[in-house]
Amino acid sequence: MKVVDDHVEVTETEASSGVKGHNVRYVLAISLIAVIIILSAVWIIPALLQP
Repeated sequence: MKVVDDHVEVTETEASSGVKGHNVRYVLAISLIAVIIILSAVWIIPALLQP
């Protein structure tokens, strides 16, 4: 990080302080699949039990 005139310039690495891993997509995919299965079960099971 360096100060130039009246503003601060940072490199790309310094600016992106977050993790750039690909694990987020796996968490989102697994969560989406889990929600679909759970909501389907909540909807289908009572429908099957109705006379």
